[in-house]
Amino acid sequence: MAGADPNRSSMKDVKRIIIKVGTAVITRNDGRLALGRIGALCEQVKDLNAQGYEVIMVTSGAVGVGRQRLRYRKLVNSSFADLQKPQMELDGKACAAVGQSGLMALYDMLFTQLDVSSSQLLVTDSDFDNSNFRERLRETVESLLELRVIPIFNENDAISTRKAPYEDSSGIFWDNDSLAGLLALELKADLLVLLSDVDGLYSGPPSEPSSKLIHTYIKEKHYHEITFGDKSRVGRGGMTAKVQAAVWAATGGVPVVITSGCASQSLVKVLRGEKIGTLFHKNASLWEPSKDTSVREMAVAARDCPRHLQNLSSEERKKILLDVADALEANEDLIRSENEADLAAAHEAGYESALVSRLTLKPGKIASLAKSVRTLANMEDPINEILKRTEVADGLVLEKTSCPLGVLLIIFESRPDALVQIASLAIRSGNGLLLKGGKEAMRSNAILHKVITNAIPDNVGEKLIGLITTRDEIADLLKHDDVIDLVIPRGSNKLVAQIKSSTKIPVLGHADGVCHVYIDKSADMDMAKRIVMDAKIDYPAACNAMETLLVHKDLMKIPELNDILVALKAAGVNLYCGPVAHKVLGYPKADSLHLEYSSMACTVEIVDDVQSAIDHIHRYGSAHTDCVVTTDDKVAETFLRQVDSAAVLYNASTRFSDGARFGLGAEVGISTGRIHARGPVGVEGLLTTRWLLRGKGQVVNGDKDVEYTHKSLPLQ
Repeated sequence: MAGADPNRSSMKDVKRIIIKVGTAVITRNDGRLALGRIGALCEQVKDLNAQGYEVIMVTSGAVGVGRQRLRYRKLVNSSFADLQKPQMELDGKACAAVGQSGLMALYDMLFTQLDVSSSQLLVTDSDFDNSNFRERLRETVESLLELRVIPIFNENDAISTRKAPYEDSSGIFWDNDSLAGLLALELKADLLVLLSDVDGLYSGPPSEPSSKLIHTYIKEKHYHEITFGDKSRVGRGGMTAKVQAAVWAATGGVPVVITSGCASQSLVKVLRGEKIGTLFHKNASLWEPSKDTSVREMAVAARDCPRHLQNLSSEERKKILLDVADALEANEDLIRSENEADLAAAHEAGYESALVSRLTLKPGKIASLAKSVRTLANMEDPINEILKRTEVADGLVLEKTSCPLGVLLIIFESRPDALVQIASLAIRSGNGLLLKGGKEAMRSNAILHKVITNAIPDNVGEKLIGLITTRDEIADLLKHDDVIDLVIPRGSNKLVAQIKSSTKIPVLGHADGVCHVYIDKSADMDMAKRIVMDAKIDYPAACNAMETLLVHKDLMKIPELNDILVALKAAGVNLYCGPVAHKVLGYPKADSLHLEYSSMACTVEIVDDVQSAIDHIHRYGSAHTDCVVTTDDKVAETFLRQVDSAAVLYNASTRFSDGARFGLGAEVGISTGRIHARGPVGVEGLLTTRWLLRGKGQVVNGDKDVEYTHKSLPLQ
């Protein structure tokens, strides 16, 4: 889910690009050439060449290829007795001489198959001492590029003046990474791409879980923070050499990207300006906001502040929420003013009506939010509640207690009221919180965050709740799995589905809200009409709004059903039909029977009986909220027991499926998953458990001296 990086917008102006291919990219772990990888790279170069880019390559790998060949040749020509003797390391210069011709022959063969011409240019560092050589080199390269020929550079290790090519770092350049940096400056390249076998520059060895990919290298920030791992398994200096070359070239004015040469279409993605790899740029330090806290720093702070919150008494935590409620009401005019500014911008931008509806803080909404916060405050304190006590053995008591999950990342679109609900739930449950709202609600979110955090006392810290306002991509936020414990997405189906597929952090939420109302043949039709109208038009953009109306086939014969459909039409609801209903009612066919309109529209379908309705819901529903309207208790119980949704209702509108209406005070969202929490998620859904064992010096010692009782004890 890599998105465009605003700092890489200049990629659209790139014409001349130098691509340095590392030895680890073109060889496999066994030292043999990675033919598929090289072929894919050549195809990308061919496409760039065809698009008008001037492509220059710098390739490593000759020494590795030559060593592989010479080892094989030596093995073939050795007797059994020779093989028993200690084997001498092969001369690096001889390996380079043998490998260079083979490597270039491979490039030539692959490019020829792609109808592209390539050329070989071997250089040594001493060549660049000669100004005439440098001038002739530039002229040659210009001629080749004009003819659409791909120049392929390599250091001529076979005749290099260095005594040990892998050890001596003297000279104008000292390896192919620094050669690529030198050529980028000499040939006035617009971009240098250093391809490695990892995704870019990490804060530490990439194999360590705590290491994080650095998207933009800022020398003042990262120079002393980075810990490099071992050098390349096959090349000279690994990432250390690449960073040195990248800093050199970037300082000289050539942007550099270090990225993986093993990943699909990496060159194409770099030139599209996608946020992959690590960018080096001479102006990078100017892009770093001087006052903005990084997302990671916010997450770490959000993990620390809850410890102070949990140290407060229950009454002190309650007072924080009451202060938040008072602050919301005291600042209502300011909040509404900022919300109106967001609405004006949304209308000007031409946003869909469903999004604008979710964005709107309607009259009375602030008072309603304050009331829900007070309801939360007056609930029983959920933190450190003893859920179970067991005597494990004499004098050894085990307690199962409730505790916060840790740090929550909530990603939400449009709805600023969600910020208030989520923040108050985080305070009540003792969790740290990171909020990433949609840009359409930027001003509303900012003022609500300020009002709430100003009500948090200093001994807890306003960093308990962080509002992410930087340009960080959602994909980057989802990589902080070591400091974020749970992601709760609230928004479009696309947003939720993308997040679920893009992170190792557990995700709680739902991707669809395809809610059904089934009217049974025994239903009280006046009741059915009230429920259907409320479920659809009370708040059409809500995830618990009715999207499909299922009707028992026998109701086709009575006028009351037509009254319901006419009432829906009169209210402005667009009706669509499933295949059966289309033949009878004649409304347009729905595009799909699994469709969340989130607007004034719904699907109508006819079913044979309650079992047929249940089967339809299981096939086309989203396990969110489904309702049956009936006076037949047997039908009702069948529906309630068999419909496998997070909330199943009997003679009540689907709009009741809501945390506040369920008495949870508020909700962070509605989960359709089956692990941890399901349905409207309130305080309990943001808690986990831990075990406290109180003893008197007992030891296990092979269970020789322990007599287990495992006796349940009363809660205290």
